[in-house]
Amino acid sequence: MALTFGIYPGGLVGDDKGIVHPVRPDLPDRIIDALDALQGDTATLSVRAYRPFATTVIPQEPPTPADPKTYLQRGRKLDLVLQFREPSGELDGWLEFVRETVRTGGPYLASLQICEEPNADLPVLDGSTPNVLNALVQGVIAAKQEARALGHNLAVGFNAVPTFGPADPFWSELAALADARFLQSLDYVGLDFFPDRPIGADQLAGAVTAVLTGFRRIDLPRAGIPDTVAIRVCENGWPTGPDRTEQRQAATLETVVRTVTALAAELNIDGYSFFALRDADSGAEGLFHRFGLLRDDYTPKPAFETYRQLINELGNPPVISARLPPPAG
Repeated sequence: MALTFGIYPGGLVGDDKGIVHPVRPDLPDRIIDALDALQGDTATLSVRAYRPFATTVIPQEPPTPADPKTYLQRGRKLDLVLQFREPSGELDGWLEFVRETVRTGGPYLASLQICEEPNADLPVLDGSTPNVLNALVQGVIAAKQEARALGHNLAVGFNAVPTFGPADPFWSELAALADARFLQSLDYVGLDFFPDRPIGADQLAGAVTAVLTGFRRIDLPRAGIPDTVAIRVCENGWPTGPDRTEQRQAATLETVVRTVTALAAELNIDGYSFFALRDADSGAEGLFHRFGLLRDDYTPKPAFETYRQLINELGNPPVISARLPPPAG
């Protein structure tokens, strides 16, 4: 079962305290060259981007990358995340924001994720926003309704982080809201996971298998989400830094991707996206600054070549068909 691969190409990231701004700006030409190299001869590569909604926050959190359509060349399409960041929890304007995104995204929008990690209560994530479950459920329904009305083949979903320890009440609370309209609108559920716990290299494949299997067999059924709804890895990465070698990053990436691919048919997994293309700050010691396949000066780490080879070996092959031209602007 071939996967659709993707990557987040921006430099801005979040840590457990707030936004981390990159030390170097986005350089579109360098980013496009890197995306072309990663994509190789495969049919497409998803470009992951984030756009927050918050009507009462000034200044608002910026979208990232700033202009993702710039990178939609050679059949690449957008994997867009709409973040519910309105601190009041009010839904005024949210559903129209979702619908307008579908209308303006058009054929360049392949998937639309409603909310970002709504079961993670951290300052930069939607799990810390009041009323996020209602925003999620109503947002998924609104997005799919708009896509159907316009005839867009748009995958609509949401994501979550793994549950460790006691059962996460998020799933049972979601079940109480997940009516037939929601389930009929839901195309996928994403999983964000970063294997940063002290796991030996020989235990990594087993740990990844346990996380993905638990997500499919335990978490999703608690919300009434059936096996026919695909799961996908929306964010996964392993940062370099002090005592975290670039060679280990490459080896970790290969183990994770091959494990995900091996489980794809059994668990109905349809995609994998790496976080991120480049470091926010290759000179910083913080864990969140150095997730990139490239250093902050756009020079490649060994994992860049590893991911390129994996995409070309395991990704969707090219199809012979007319392709959309890159969007203007």
